[in-house]
Amino acid sequence: MQPDEKRVSNPTLNYVANAWFVAAWSHDLEKEKPFGTTILNEPVVIWRTAAGTLHALQDRCVHRFAPLSLGRCEGERLRCMYHGLLFDHEGSVVEIPGQELIPSSAKVRSFPVIERHSWIWVWMGDPALADAQLIPPAVGLDDPDYILGHGQLDYAAAARLINDNLLDFSHLSFVHAESFGSGPQFATSQANITPLERGIRYQRWIEGSSGTAARKNDEPVDSYMSYDFLIPGVLLMVGGNFPLGTAKQCEGGVPDLALAINGVTFTSQAVTPLTGNTARYFFSWGPHREHGDEAQRDMLMGIAAKAFHEDKVMIEAQQRVIDITPVPQVMPTAHDRGVTLFNRLVDKMVRAERKAPEAEPAAESTNV
Repeated sequence: MQPDEKRVSNPTLNYVANAWFVAAWSHDLEKEKPFGTTILNEPVVIWRTAAGTLHALQDRCVHRFAPLSLGRCEGERLRCMYHGLLFDHEGSVVEIPGQELIPSSAKVRSFPVIERHSWIWVWMGDPALADAQLIPPAVGLDDPDYILGHGQLDYAAAARLINDNLLDFSHLSFVHAESFGSGPQFATSQANITPLERGIRYQRWIEGSSGTAARKNDEPVDSYMSYDFLIPGVLLMVGGNFPLGTAKQCEGGVPDLALAINGVTFTSQAVTPLTGNTARYFFSWGPHREHGDEAQRDMLMGIAAKAFHEDKVMIEAQQRVIDITPVPQVMPTAHDRGVTLFNRLVDKMVRAERKAPEAEPAAESTNV
């Protein structure tokens, strides 16, 4: 056990900033209606212009800290509706009612923002490093191959605890014994975990399985699931049931999904740190069109609603225990390989970011 694996450090802002964070579902962003959220303890306002262009700024006016998300869209600009300061899409104040001189310091930070896979993604780090190729390849609600349901949950817990939950599926045998109908194999056997450049890959075969509540089968099958868990906290998972012997034929590797008997589904999940101890969890799940329909999607979403509530209850309770524990330390088990690899990657990237030359700081507002 390495020392850095034991301690549950203060999770506040212990996240990679140079990454794309899910801020909202695309359909939640109406044209010319500012949308406010918080990411990494930073208030962010996003708006879609009448032409469909997206912009994102710090959600605080330089005058008296009123949230710009309560403001009014004026073309590519956003007006604070407290005292009328007008901001351009780069964050500079371009008009102060009743005042001709505009200080050069009258500016808030702007953020790169992209719409993709039915989500609005915001880059919270150095804008010069905002590479759209780093957006995780999720499956959007409009993907023609899948019939997806979707939702979101707010947690009174650190995002890192949710990440840890998604990186260690041994909890399925206990937390989700009823909802997912997960057997003991998730706890009694090990998955294949491999590191990726910006995350980890989880792969598991369960041979001779009758499936789970989501992938029931009348005859024994070889059940396969695989997911990538990517920076900053995005899970992309596919799975299905295959004829007996497929796992051996594949030598435990990746099967051809076209050969699945049934149960091929895809889920995209994203964990966004709001503050140090609050997070928002976005999810979609549904069958491949050749393996299900809207009724199957609705059944899966019913299972998901119960299962994700089970996670929420456990993780928020975990956070409450951590909060009253003077020096919280964890004792890693054999199932923590994915957790350890991912958190080490996060810590390494955070250290690298903090060593990098800092961008020119924004002007500080006068204290109230």
